[in-house]
Amino acid sequence: MGRRAAAMAAVAALLLCAAALGVGAEVVDEFGGGASFIFGDSLVDAGNNNYIPTLSRANMTPNGIDFAATGGTPTGRFTNGRTIADIIGEMLGQADYSPPFLAPNTSGGAILNGVNYASGGGGILNGTGKVFVNRIGMDLQVDYFNITRQQLDALLGRDKAREFLKKKAIFSVTVGSNDFLNNYLMPVLSTGTRIRESPDAFVDDLIFHLRDQLTRLHTLDARKFVVANVGPLGCIPYQKTINRVGVDECVKLPNQLAAQYNARLRELIIELNGNLPGARFCLANVYDLVMELITNYPNYGFETASVACCGNGGSYDGLVPCGPTTSLCDDRDKHVFWDPYHPSEAANVLLAKYIVDGDAKYISPINLRKLYSL
Repeated sequence: MGRRAAAMAAVAALLLCAAALGVGAEVVDEFGGGASFIFGDSLVDAGNNNYIPTLSRANMTPNGIDFAATGGTPTGRFTNGRTIADIIGEMLGQADYSPPFLAPNTSGGAILNGVNYASGGGGILNGTGKVFVNRIGMDLQVDYFNITRQQLDALLGRDKAREFLKKKAIFSVTVGSNDFLNNYLMPVLSTGTRIRESPDAFVDDLIFHLRDQLTRLHTLDARKFVVANVGPLGCIPYQKTINRVGVDECVKLPNQLAAQYNARLRELIIELNGNLPGARFCLANVYDLVMELITNYPNYGFETASVACCGNGGSYDGLVPCGPTTSLCDDRDKHVFWDPYHPSEAANVLLAKYIVDGDAKYISPINLRKLYSL
């Protein structure tokens, strides 16, 4: 067999293999669909925690009640419908949702839509979320991407895989909230940490580890990043309930810590854009975006930005996580918060729109649609 014939046979074999794996020829050749590789915590977890022994779970009703893709069956998403990562993927033309890394069918052509590594309870620091027994922190999430990276080489070939990642892949990082809520601010468990470390030192530790994690992803050929800052933690129903603040008030300390971290994160993004060759990092200003939504919620069609739709306990139903025995509101699209910690799908839709197509107030230096087109 001549070289040309052998090459044609190899291509045909690749395309037949791709078809068997659910990969279209146009994707193999031109990467016609986009891909989202998603890292973070329960704000974007698509079901990884279903596959580990953990207390942080959402694979029970009424979670997912509005998730159209499953007809309302729970998937492990910590909201009533789609996460912000799901919606962003849709808006950027992704063919399907990025599947959880730990799901048994996340292999072959499925990984060309991207993969979701996020885990409820996970954080930047490995010690974060230990109250949940098990969770997947950012270090392990990056290790898991390294496995996917090798799978992409096997599926596409090394050069094509690198081209695919650089042209069509967005790396989304939504992490940091648990490092405060379920670490530094956690009653009893955090006492030692708070005595040993000042807020400045704790934030330094977070930035040090996140810099290393993002740099590792860059080493594995990630190039287009969107990194979310930490939202106004003092405004979630859980914090408002345990601190017994008024309906229009937020708890000061969590918000101060978030703002302190966010200032350092902005500096880190500028640093990485200057130091990592070929990388483009965008910063999603989730703090100001969520604060705008909470402050002016009637303007966006919501009736409350304080009370959880699904939960129990206190003035804001903010103590008991959403589950089969907790109370459930009738007007889910009128609540900013689905449960004591997480936004509703209606809120996620608004947040995603600003991150994909918004201006520099909420996403900088460019928005995600522009980042994707590069």
